[in-house]
Amino acid sequence: MASGARAPVPEDSVRTASPGRRGGKGVSAPPGDSVAVGTLKSAASPARAVAASPRPAKGKAGREAARRRLQLQPASQAEGRGEGAQEDEDEEPLLSVPEEVEEEAQPLPPVCVCPMRGMWRDEKVALYCDEVLRGCKAEDADEAMSNYLSEKLKLKDKWLGVWRTNPELFFVKYEEASIPFVGVLVEVTCKPHQSLSSCFKVTVSVAEPFSSNIANIPRNLVNEILEELEHSVPLLEVYPVEGQDSDIHDIALALEVVRFFYDFLWRDWDDEESCENYTALIEERINLWCDIQDGTIPGPIAQRFKKTLEKYKNKRVELIEYQSNIKEDPSAAEAVECWKKYYEIVMLCGLLKMWEDLRLRVHGPFFPRILRRRKGKRDFGKTITHIVAKVMTTDMVKDLSSDTLLQQHDDLDLALDSCYSGDTVVIFPGEYQAVNLALLTDDIIIKGIGKREEIMITSEPSHDSFVVSKADNVKLMHLSLIQQGTVDGIVVVESGHMTLENCILKCEGTGVCVLTGAALTITDSEITGAQGAGVELYPGSIAILERNEIHHCNNLRTSDNSKSTLGGVNMKVLPAPKLKMTNNHIYNNNGYGVSILQPTEQYFIVAEEALNKGAASGDKKDDSMLSRVMQNLNLEMNNNKIEANLKGDIRIVTS
Repeated sequence: MASGARAPVPEDSVRTASPGRRGGKGVSAPPGDSVAVGTLKSAASPARAVAASPRPAKGKAGREAARRRLQLQPASQAEGRGEGAQEDEDEEPLLSVPEEVEEEAQPLPPVCVCPMRGMWRDEKVALYCDEVLRGCKAEDADEAMSNYLSEKLKLKDKWLGVWRTNPELFFVKYEEASIPFVGVLVEVTCKPHQSLSSCFKVTVSVAEPFSSNIANIPRNLVNEILEELEHSVPLLEVYPVEGQDSDIHDIALALEVVRFFYDFLWRDWDDEESCENYTALIEERINLWCDIQDGTIPGPIAQRFKKTLEKYKNKRVELIEYQSNIKEDPSAAEAVECWKKYYEIVMLCGLLKMWEDLRLRVHGPFFPRILRRRKGKRDFGKTITHIVAKVMTTDMVKDLSSDTLLQQHDDLDLALDSCYSGDTVVIFPGEYQAVNLALLTDDIIIKGIGKREEIMITSEPSHDSFVVSKADNVKLMHLSLIQQGTVDGIVVVESGHMTLENCILKCEGTGVCVLTGAALTITDSEITGAQGAGVELYPGSIAILERNEIHHCNNLRTSDNSKSTLGGVNMKVLPAPKLKMTNNHIYNNNGYGVSILQPTEQYFIVAEEALNKGAASGDKKDDSMLSRVMQNLNLEMNNNKIEANLKGDIRIVTS
């Protein structure tokens, strides 16, 4: 590494001053932070901060003097101290110590570059869910991380690393933007840990050559700070440096795995609440992080989530600090203030949980409800057929009546934007995108001409919605809808009625969602790949499903013991939705074929025979209960083939 240059700092590994998790685990700054020293750069070392006048520090008085000399002034204040500038009379003068020449700290060597940020989504899920956590509960996550890390540390008992710590250890006053951490090259000695917390502490000593990102930091000060800490520092604050053997790269990766877990995947409330499947929750958070990183979640929404998470962390720290400053029994005012801070944390916690759940994320704070007004019919009362194709030919319109008003577009978005109620959009084979599909307010028909597999409409990954409707009656026919990264359901019916006829729906996020008061009819269509139920009916909705295939839904990774119940069709009952299912094939879903959440105290699983009019013989009790439930729910199911679903065919459970 060239003299005077500082080692690169991983974007998501810069440590902050926030209190860490128990056992010395710190909290990292959000991705994107970088070391910027601004006016503190020196001519000799352009990328390294230089404090004012390095001098030796010996003993307690010397250490305090060194700390004062490391106190940095804002650039404007420093520049303002001209020849005639007056010192503040109340300002404490710097201690006077004889000038001595002290060796300047060398630049820090480069740290190991870990492959964590380059891992694919599935690789991260497999690493955390299968290798590290291995199906453990939230309260056992600390122990799982400790065991994973301790095994890796056995590879090498001594190695070199950069200790990145809180500048407050060394500076009385500093600009956080200029110096987010103080880095020192140290020799690390790993000892067998005796407890959970000790695994996250490590013994260090200053290594040769003396190196730091602060060019003139006194070496004696560093040594005495380490003595105060008994040479024991949080392991996650130490970053192995390049130039050592391959075992060190394995240790560096293990450290990054644990840092990433506590910085981005762990939540303070995890071990305080019971979770049916903790690894599935971790997978959802990995997906959320990846969606933010790759732009699947739009930038402004991602920033809103990051700010909310950061606000939650800060408010939690504020509450802890406020409580620790109450020496005796709290006064009435102090008790009220504690409750105010606590309830603010609870509200932020609930908001974050909503964002972290893929299905709730859509209909919660992320989801921009349609605000576009209905256009209604044209003033002159005529309707127009919009032809969507690069070039229009006479063959395309030969089947239309002679009095049909035509308008040709080469862009589906323009066609949708030109529609009024009663219009028809005719799409010819090709691949299209249209953000206006998320703003359907007028009663129109959108239909493909030709094979449905050849009319492909893909979602825009930078948008969170694909097809959203609140029209009284909108119809999509002979199309393939291909979801690419949007967090919303592939089709969301907010209000009114939507018909899907002879369509293919290839989901990546949630499936078809019918919100309260809305209605949906799906016929001769195929739904596959949803991360959740293929069709999700909210309370008070209406759906008719006829001759459809719903398969390979609920693709979230979960353990065998507690798979999510979602699969083909999921009904939420309060108030009851209305559902009519005839001649559907629901198969190979990772949950149940049909799951019904109802406000009763019944929980059982029955086979397909019980769904039809003739229940299995010898099962009169279940037959009677199912019949009663179906009557109460306005649930009509005839001649459906429900098979090979991982958890079973139908599940009725109290919510």
